[in-house]
Amino acid sequence: MSLSALDGGLLAAYLLAVLAWGLWIGRGTSTASDYMLGGRHLPWWVILFSIVATETSTVTFLSIPGFAYGRDLTWLQIPLGFLLGRYLVAWLLLPRYFEGNLFTAYEVLRERFGGGAQRAASVLFVVTRSLADGLRLFLSALVLQEMTGIALPWAVIALGVTTIVYTYAGGMRAVLWTDLVQFVVYIGGALLALGLLLDRLPDGFAGLLAAGGEAGKLHVLDLRLDWAEPYALWTGLLGGAFVTLGSHGVDQMMVQRYLCAPSLRDARRALVVSGYVVVAQFALFLLIGVGLFLFYQLHPPAVPFERTDRVFARFILDELPVGVVGILLGAIFAAAMSTLSSSLNSCATAVTRDLYLPLAGARANPVKELRVTRAMTAVFGVVQIAVGIGGLWLESTVVASVLGIAAFTTGIVLGIFFLGRFAPRVGQRAALAGLVTGFAAMTAIYFATPLAWTWYALVGSAITFASGWAASHLWPRARPA
Repeated sequence: MSLSALDGGLLAAYLLAVLAWGLWIGRGTSTASDYMLGGRHLPWWVILFSIVATETSTVTFLSIPGFAYGRDLTWLQIPLGFLLGRYLVAWLLLPRYFEGNLFTAYEVLRERFGGGAQRAASVLFVVTRSLADGLRLFLSALVLQEMTGIALPWAVIALGVTTIVYTYAGGMRAVLWTDLVQFVVYIGGALLALGLLLDRLPDGFAGLLAAGGEAGKLHVLDLRLDWAEPYALWTGLLGGAFVTLGSHGVDQMMVQRYLCAPSLRDARRALVVSGYVVVAQFALFLLIGVGLFLFYQLHPPAVPFERTDRVFARFILDELPVGVVGILLGAIFAAAMSTLSSSLNSCATAVTRDLYLPLAGARANPVKELRVTRAMTAVFGVVQIAVGIGGLWLESTVVASVLGIAAFTTGIVLGIFFLGRFAPRVGQRAALAGLVTGFAAMTAIYFATPLAWTWYALVGSAITFASGWAASHLWPRARPA
C-alpha cells in the first residue's frame, strides 16, 4: 500500500527534522563525559521522558492497543508492578551509582568482584541488546514497509541510518533531548488517534465506557494464581517489580540515564515519576484498543485481522484523513528511534568503559576515548541494521524467542548485583559460576516450560543468586582483581 504524497512528505520531513534537531542539540560535544553522560547536568524532567520513550518501542505503540482489542485492560496490572519496581530501584540500587565517578552499571561489579565479572556482565548486555534491538528495528521496518510499500531492507536502513547519524554526532545529550521530542510526538499522535476514534463512535467517550463495559473490555484485575498467566495481579505486581529491578536497576541503557543527572535526588525523581507516566501511557494505549474493538464491531473490516497488533496500523491507514496519517506514522517511528538511539549509545559506552579502557590502561586518553566511543556507536548501528535485515530469514516465532531471551538476561545480571550487595562471602569465581548457571537454567526454562515472561527476572535472579552463593562454598571470596 502506498502513502499519499502529503503523508509521505510529512513522514520524510519528520525524519529530517529529528536528524537536524539531534545534530543541533549535540553540537559542541568534545569530551567522553559529554558524549556518554551529557556532562552529568541534564534536567531531571528530560531524563524522565527519555526513560519513558526508551522503554516504548513501535511494537509497544501498536501491540498494546491490539491487546485491548483482543482481550481487555488486564495489561495494566503489569505497569503497576513497574511502578513498584521503580521505588525499589530508587532506594536499593540507585545510591550505589552515585558513589564515585561511574559511567556504566557494570563498573560496580568490578569494584566488588573484579574485572572478570564486569566484562562478563557487559558482554551479556551488549550481545543481547544488539540482538534484541536489531530485531525491534526489523519489526519497526515491517510496519514502515506495510505502510509505504518500500522494500524491507531499505526500510531498515532508513530508520537505522537516521538514528545513527544524530547519535554518533551528539552522543547522550542528543539522545535525551531527541527522546523528549519523540515522546511528545508519539503521545500527541496517540491522543490525536483516540480523539478521531471517539469522534467515530456513538456518544464519544461516554459511549466507549458504556459499550466497553458491556463487552467486558474494561476488566482490569485478574486475581488468579497461575504461573503461566502473565496478566494477573500478583504476577504483574511481583513479576513486574522484578522485571523493572532488572531492566531499570542494572541495565546500562537505563542506568546511563540516571548518571546524566546532577544528583541522586534528581535521578530518583526522574525514575519514580516516570513510573506514573508509564501507567498513564499504557492506559491511553489500552483505551485506544477498546475504541478500536467497538469501532470494528460497528464497521467490520472487509478482511478479518490475522493479528491484533496490526489493527491500529490498519485503522490509521484506512480510516484517518490525509495528513493525519503522516503525523501518526511519525509518532510510530518516534517510538522506534528513541529505543534505537539509546541502545547505540549505551552499547558504545559499555564497550568503551568496560572492555576497551581496562585493556588500554595508561595508553588511553580522553581524546582517544571519545573517538573510540563514537566509532563503537557507528559499529553497533551497522550491527543492528544487519540484524534487522537478517530478520527477513527468521520465522516470526524465532524472532519472538530471541526477544524473550533478551528479556530474561537482565534478571541474571540482577542476581549478580544481589550477590554483591547481600552475600559478602561470594567472590568473582562464584559470581561467574552463578551467572553461567543462571543463563543455562533460564534458557531451559524459556524453551521447556510454560512459565510466564513476567516471572523471568525474579526466577533468573533467584537461580543466579542461589547458585553463586552455593559456589562460594567451593571458591571462597578472594581479593578482587
